[in-house]
Amino acid sequence: MYPELAHNTTEQRSVEVHHPTPIQPTVMAPAPMVAMQPGHVPAVASIVLPDGRVVTGYAIDHARPEPVTVKPPVSRTAVNVALGGVGFLAVCGGLLLLTSFIAALTAFITQLITLAAVIFGGWIAVQIFSASGHKGGTTVNIRKAVIKRNKFFG
Repeated sequence: MYPELAHNTTEQRSVEVHHPTPIQPTVMAPAPMVAMQPGHVPAVASIVLPDGRVVTGYAIDHARPEPVTVKPPVSRTAVNVALGGVGFLAVCGGLLLLTSFIAALTAFITQLITLAAVIFGGWIAVQIFSASGHKGGTTVNIRKAVIKRNKFFG
């Protein structure tokens, strides 16, 4: 397969082996704690309280906030346009909710009317098809009705 290597099979080759050198982790020594003096020694203040006690201590300067940068003024027209847009969106949303509420209410009323018609129709069907003593329809005693209407009690 490799003719140039075929005749050198008896010859020994020197092999150089490389061993990786492990890297030692660096140990960070903590920084020594050194007491630092302030740049200037503050003045000691004494205060006499109303009950006669004396309080002595250092005066502390309060941290002063950063000065507020001046913001560019926003024009009234831009504010009015923005508020008008928000108001328009609120009105559109309200109208959308109103129309969906009206549609839902209409569907509910339609279902109630349909339910009443089904119940009333069922009641009528039961009255017609019930197995009472009369077959073939309703009979009315006309003679009694006429007499009662004309008040003939005889």
